[in-house]
Amino acid sequence: MKYVKPMINRIDFNLASKYGSPYKVQRIKSEIEGVSVNDLANEYGSPLFVFSQRQIEEKYNEFKEAFSSRYPKVQFWWSYKTNYLDAICKIFHKLGSKAEVVSEFEYQKARHLGVDGKDIIFNGPYKPKEALRVAVKEGAKIHIDHWYEINDLEEIADELGVEIPVAIRCNMDTGVYPAWSRFGFNIDNGEAYDAIKRIYEGKKLILTGLHSHIGTFMLSTEAYKNETIKLVQLKNRVEEDFGYKIEYIDVGGGFASKNRLKGVYQSPEVIVPSPDEYAEAIVNAIYENNKGDLPKLYLETGRALIDEAGYLLTSVFASKRLPDGKKSYIVDAGVNLLYTAFWYNFEIFLDKRYEGLNEPSQINGPLCMNIDIISENIMLPPLDRGSVLTIWPVGAYNVTQWMQFIRYRPRVLLIDKDSNVHIIREAENLEDIIKREQIPDFLK
Repeated sequence: MKYVKPMINRIDFNLASKYGSPYKVQRIKSEIEGVSVNDLANEYGSPLFVFSQRQIEEKYNEFKEAFSSRYPKVQFWWSYKTNYLDAICKIFHKLGSKAEVVSEFEYQKARHLGVDGKDIIFNGPYKPKEALRVAVKEGAKIHIDHWYEINDLEEIADELGVEIPVAIRCNMDTGVYPAWSRFGFNIDNGEAYDAIKRIYEGKKLILTGLHSHIGTFMLSTEAYKNETIKLVQLKNRVEEDFGYKIEYIDVGGGFASKNRLKGVYQSPEVIVPSPDEYAEAIVNAIYENNKGDLPKLYLETGRALIDEAGYLLTSVFASKRLPDGKKSYIVDAGVNLLYTAFWYNFEIFLDKRYEGLNEPSQINGPLCMNIDIISENIMLPPLDRGSVLTIWPVGAYNVTQWMQFIRYRPRVLLIDKDSNVHIIREAENLEDIIKREQIPDFLK
């Protein structure tokens, strides 16, 4: 047997969990969708992002069923900022989701994937006028964020000689603090109504939708109920006052995944609402408050649909003993790939069972930064160099917020429903990084 240096660890009962004694339990994940994690790391390199097509489709269908079984007019719009890899977007579009984008870059990406302009919602506080002009010409659904955008769109309407259908984004108090008040027009102080009145009096734009996105990783179904009530009440009022026909209300995204927020000690299974609970709160608010024809219900769900389908494989490179006695494992994936590590405690699995007792440990990434910490407090047995760890869930925002900082960005794989492995993004190399750089002649 391999020699393990004796040590004394203070027993801390606060570390105990539903899995039993932290000094004995080892959480193991040796495969993803029937494919060995060691085989994946050996063949495709480490670190390595892996996505499951089966899990994407199952989660999407779970949310779709929750809403469409309760409401007759439901449309999902895939949130590109959550994960805009072409293959991931294609899966959602094939399932029936349209595209929601927040920049001209994302708009162009959706068009590149064959999404028609009419099937794109264009959100966001920064929409350059040229990007707006293209979106208008292609029939996109433009959600106005501020007063300047009303002026820009009216000028475009004059240029093109058309009346432009638009929606406005609203913010409000939903009982969750701090409120997301930066985006759109406030309903509670009358600003949203004033913006609609301004649109009506301008005679160049026509209001067809109302939108709000109240936050991210929202654990309160009551907040969605309050949001929907206020949107529907505003719809009723502007239809009566201005004769508008509001075709849809868009309740945005923000539904939570089964990730673990730092500082929240209850398990996700306890505190994260189910798709049915989210749907019940939103749909009942429409039925109980709507006057006139029922509007279409739009959802921009991102995180909840993709987070749990994403994994990151990383390998142990070295270990060392920190001054406080804690064991530090240095792995090849850091916060450059896991931006969300700053606010989530990910689940971390071993590739096999290891000999020896667990001890308080820390997982550090490869970056030359003191803040490059994947897990600050985790109980781990003695791990070998080359041991493969699986970090989960990481499907939301990490691939769009990752950084080319110090190290290249890795390959991304998709495992289809037949357990076939596909490369959906190649690893970067030096050519990718320097191809847009130029050296002035005087430095050559």
